[in-house]
Amino acid sequence: MRAYEATVLIDAPAELIWPALTDVAAWPQWDSGVTKVDGGLALGHKLTITVAANPGRAFPVKVVDLQAPDRMVFRGGMPMGLFTGQRTYTLAAEGSGTRFTMREEYSGPLAGMIFKSIPDLGPSFRQFAEGLKKQAE
Repeated sequence: MRAYEATVLIDAPAELIWPALTDVAAWPQWDSGVTKVDGGLALGHKLTITVAANPGRAFPVKVVDLQAPDRMVFRGGMPMGLFTGQRTYTLAAEGSGTRFTMREEYSGPLAGMIFKSIPDLGPSFRQFAEGLKKQAE
């Protein structure tokens, strides 16, 4: 399975980080990698995310898991499971702070071919994680 991941230790409890993480409309204000988010964050709702790493293309996703203040999952892709991208955001207590992890995994018969056309998301994932850290602390 192909994937991208970024993680950072945030000096705050998950309950204080969760509001910043789930205010998706505000992401462009503290993460310059996300340029726009359309839609409301609620289980089963659809969002469209526009990112600087792939300008001119918006990514439609569905909110498939929302467990405050620990986990949020978005899923998008092609019909019939030909290609699926699943992005998971987790907040886990670690020492006196919280470990934030953002991971996107790709699956389906076309995943290998499509993965080759996806730009390297590593830098934008790290930028998002560091932006959330600054916003929460």
